[in-house]
Amino acid sequence: MLSDGFAPDASPDSATRTAFKSQLDALAEASPAKMAEALARMARPDAQWRVAHPMNEMAGNAAALAGVWWPLKTALPDLERRDLILVGGCYLGRRYFAAMGHYCGTMRGDWLGIPATGKTVTLRYGEVWQIDEAGQVVQANLLWDVLDLMRQAGLWPLAPSLGVEEPWQGPITADGVRLDPSDPVLGRDSLEQTLAMHKTLAEFDDRGRLSREALIAMPQREHWHPKMMWYGPAGIGTTRGLDGFVDGHQMPFRVAFHRPQGTFEEVTAERARHGAGHYIRIGDGPYSVTGGWPSVYAMHMGGGFCGMPPTGKPVFMRVMDFYLHHEGLIRENWVPLDMLDLFRQMGVDVMARALGPHGAKPPR
Repeated sequence: MLSDGFAPDASPDSATRTAFKSQLDALAEASPAKMAEALARMARPDAQWRVAHPMNEMAGNAAALAGVWWPLKTALPDLERRDLILVGGCYLGRRYFAAMGHYCGTMRGDWLGIPATGKTVTLRYGEVWQIDEAGQVVQANLLWDVLDLMRQAGLWPLAPSLGVEEPWQGPITADGVRLDPSDPVLGRDSLEQTLAMHKTLAEFDDRGRLSREALIAMPQREHWHPKMMWYGPAGIGTTRGLDGFVDGHQMPFRVAFHRPQGTFEEVTAERARHGAGHYIRIGDGPYSVTGGWPSVYAMHMGGGFCGMPPTGKPVFMRVMDFYLHHEGLIRENWVPLDMLDLFRQMGVDVMARALGPHGAKPPR
């Protein structure tokens, strides 16, 4: 099966889910004096932290407190966490929670050089937390949409997005926070459908068949709901329907980034040879999640993506995908992607460009 490695019967139980959700909320809302204590309750002292650029990788809670949580809490002192999806599962013997939503607060201070707005802002996130048998974090993967917060602060360093820039909507079914284990058969079916869709994407012949019409007609259409929503990161934006997805993201993305070609197995092997692939593949009822650090390997050989000319450089993309399976098909797909890290690999310091004197106004 495509979902080999996923163990649906080993999903975290209700007590573990509820406790972990409480710890996530407590960390976000802890006072400065209590943040270290909240972090210590949730994560092992030697936990590995992998966070969106420019924070990147660090070892241990002390480094995470200084490099991630203190700066965010200082900038947004009334910080709170709003999960839209919280699911759990076990892959390759590792237990995970995966969450998608928004941090919310009033931006009273600067953050990562982004000037304070004094207004309400939302920082959307995709997060994957690996936990040990005691329920403590051993690895955190936090893809926070820094570029979208720059947009809210009135800074925009890229070409206008092809999709719509807006806070991501929650699942249409309003059942994304799963505090009890789901039917394991349904969880496996959800993940199988996602990976079957991935197979169609991997095996499509970009070099010989790439066109708008071919992308819309190819077998991916068998898996997407007619009213599909695709929520991309800032710089790409949100699209609706398969044609909107192809026009707003898939076609320009495939023109720009030349990926390995071949069968699903050959493409997977070539990605792995370059250090790319999935570290998480889980299903939890009608939800599935995949992600890699990095997930995608490609060569930047074509123009047009976010207004960028081709650089000829190899690129690696930190990506997560959250899926809702509804009415037998993939209804919604939320895609955290570390855009600042991607542009760094293409030779562009997005933050320096935005924070300089010639930064453009954000798209409306």
